[in-house]
Amino acid sequence: MATVDGVELPAYFEHYDTPVKLVATPDGGHAAWKLDRSTGGWRPADELVDDVIGGVGGEIYVRSADAFVQHVEQLRGRYLSGEGPVFALYETVRAIAAPAVAERRPFTAEEAALIKGIRRRTFVMFEEQLQQAGDPAADPTIAS
Repeated sequence: MATVDGVELPAYFEHYDTPVKLVATPDGGHAAWKLDRSTGGWRPADELVDDVIGGVGGEIYVRSADAFVQHVEQLRGRYLSGEGPVFALYETVRAIAAPAVAERRPFTAEEAALIKGIRRRTFVMFEEQLQQAGDPAADPTIAS
């Protein structure tokens, strides 16, 4: 398994509320990618490697693959709009969440499970679309 400064790759982070992933490259190096909230795709973020590895704490957090997927999809669902199956599922998540938000209460176990499952599905769908469009950082396998 590839590592960077002792961190096994792939590694997932939250950097000031932006999902960042650090992955191994085919040449034995590494690359960092951050979520682009305006497109839902990935932008190169190699300048953040030292921050995310050395700055964990404060506004930088290590995330599991599952937590990373959930955060990415929460942001995509909040900031993106469009048509098609992925956006219909984002609307479904909003509809499931609406009662809890209106009542200012935590999600029930059922609501949380539905939202988590839908977000896992939308992550795969969105990442597959990004792959088809040529995004070099797209990786639907993170959700598996």
